[in-house]
Amino acid sequence: MYGWLWRRLPGNTVAKALASGVLAAIVAAVLWYGLFPLLEPLVTLDEVTVTR
Repeated sequence: MYGWLWRRLPGNTVAKALASGVLAAIVAAVLWYGLFPLLEPLVTLDEVTVTR
């Protein structure tokens, strides 16, 4: 998949590296601010079920 994306990006190596960094930042922002807040109520990290 990374090879496919690298071949599809326009420009030389520097431009491709910059574009792939921007794309990675966009994906990270969408996950951090969009998907993770939606999943937070479903993941119970505060409830500990281990007893002695």
